[in-house]
Amino acid sequence: MTSKSLPYSMKDLHYDNAKFRHRSFTRVILPSLLYSNLKKRDCMICSTGKFLILLMIFGLAYLLVTHSSAPHSISDGKAKGMNSNDIEKVNTNSNSKLSRFWRKPPRLPPRLSPDEKGSNSNKTQMQGTDSKWIERQQKVKDAFIHGWSGYKRYSMGYDELMPLSQRGVDGLGGLGATVVDALDTAMIMGVDEVVSDAGFWIESELSNRISKKGQVNLFETTIRVLGGLLSAYHLSGGEQGSNLMHKGPKPLVYLEAARNLADRLLLAFTSSPTSIPFSDVVLHTPSAHRSPDGMSSTSEVSTLQLEFNYLSMVSGDPKYSIEAMKVLEHMRNLPKVEGLVPIYISPDSGQFRGENIRLGSRGDSYYEYLIKVWLQQRTGQDSNHTYLYDMYEEAMKGVKHLLVQKSIPNGLVFVGELPYGSSGGFSPKMDHLVCFLPGTLALGATKGITKEKAMKDNLLKFEDLENLKLAEDLAHTCFQMYSVTSTGLAPEIAYFHTEDYGEGGLDAGNKNSKFVDDIIIKLADRHNLLRPETVESLFVLYRITEDTKYREWGWQIFEAFEKHTKVDSGGYTSLDDVTMVPPRRRDKMETFFLGETLKYLYLLFGDSSVLPLDKFVFNSEAHPFPVKSTRSSEFSIQSFI
Repeated sequence: MTSKSLPYSMKDLHYDNAKFRHRSFTRVILPSLLYSNLKKRDCMICSTGKFLILLMIFGLAYLLVTHSSAPHSISDGKAKGMNSNDIEKVNTNSNSKLSRFWRKPPRLPPRLSPDEKGSNSNKTQMQGTDSKWIERQQKVKDAFIHGWSGYKRYSMGYDELMPLSQRGVDGLGGLGATVVDALDTAMIMGVDEVVSDAGFWIESELSNRISKKGQVNLFETTIRVLGGLLSAYHLSGGEQGSNLMHKGPKPLVYLEAARNLADRLLLAFTSSPTSIPFSDVVLHTPSAHRSPDGMSSTSEVSTLQLEFNYLSMVSGDPKYSIEAMKVLEHMRNLPKVEGLVPIYISPDSGQFRGENIRLGSRGDSYYEYLIKVWLQQRTGQDSNHTYLYDMYEEAMKGVKHLLVQKSIPNGLVFVGELPYGSSGGFSPKMDHLVCFLPGTLALGATKGITKEKAMKDNLLKFEDLENLKLAEDLAHTCFQMYSVTSTGLAPEIAYFHTEDYGEGGLDAGNKNSKFVDDIIIKLADRHNLLRPETVESLFVLYRITEDTKYREWGWQIFEAFEKHTKVDSGGYTSLDDVTMVPPRRRDKMETFFLGETLKYLYLLFGDSSVLPLDKFVFNSEAHPFPVKSTRSSEFSIQSFI
């Protein structure tokens, strides 16, 4: 049984280190004298006890008075000619006696936990890790400069570079697509020379080309050229009314070119009898036209909204956003298969055509923009776009139910196709384009913040966690599509070995890969176009999960690009066959290699505070736009170069 009064308070004990904590004489004796529950014969109530207490008090006072007189003795010593050494001895000796009397026993240092013991070594290791990724980021920047140097030398002003032939080609309407596509990458990397070259080319050449060129595709021109101009406008400080880059033309040049182009592209919307736009526009007429078969691609008509919305935000003219958002509002009410949609839609009837359902070409970015447009618009005061998130959630449920399967023998998770709709057979075919999906799933799960923060704030539903797990599984599969080949680069299309499907003699070439029997690459699908989708998803997943394996995977992919696609005279080239070493080359550097692939790799290896995913959305061509609530100077290019 515990005594009613203890010799010292329990609050003085700290059990993590109590047994090493020595107690002073006064902290033990005085409480006993003052608070012990003694009877009347206790010395505290007798005259003898009082006398002893008084004697102790006078003794302490005497010691203090004696100690305080020491400085006068030293002063006197100085007057009598004592040297400094003598004075120091007197001072030391007089102080040391008293200090020895009053000195507390030394406290042992507190014990450190294993985590705390390792913190210093972790800091050193972290510094080394940071240095590694800074060096790797610089390698990506060097690659961008090398790619641009070839383009500038041999094809400046053309849409694309043919690096082996050392000439340019116009395959996208002749608007200098590589110039505009690469501009914001140069801004983000801080490559001032490229910013200047590209910016002044746009100022002197682009408006003239917009007014004189012929037919362009609505989708490709919007995501590459319009998107690039608008991103450059923001990153150069356009919304603040000044050029924060100090390179290139005034930001207003980019905005004026964007409006000039968008006014002509609007004809694709306003010329159509329904809310679904035509696929092509003739710029110099200007006029809009259907594709030869009369159909528009589902992904193309639904991948215009980020760009037109942002143009309305910065121009103050709502007409761009109104026309673009009519498409999604119309598609909201069309029949779907568990949220999934066919890859063609008619601008004349406004209805889907055919039954082919896939997340590859002509279907992919429909699903991407559902969540991204919602993220862009959700914070506005007049926002009423929750239907987009509902459409996204329904579609992802449909993907998991109808399109996701596992390969044999090693269980790679992949997304297949339904060429004949839900009532037809399943095809284990997966385009490289589908590798956008891991990033989209992760973005939809956490809305751009880290998984750790989302978990801490209790923001993740069970379905979000399920989607995030699927994102990581699919990213692993996308990476294996690279590592399974002889070159370490992915094919355009892969098939997966399943219980119902398999073909012999079509492996990817890397016999050391665990998954060589899971992935099938047909002869016609072995080319690589320098595509960005996998590194895009690695970038998003690293930002959200903070798992460094995504950086390591990205580095392996970059090294393979450097080894097999780099052209010594300048530029990078597509490949004909990734299963052969050395691979046959195709002689084309797509605009998205500088505009997307290298941009995402650079951001993957860099600081996560640059273009944070809860403040910016990237369009389908990797051009970043601020979300509605963050259109301010704190997110300008000045803040993250």
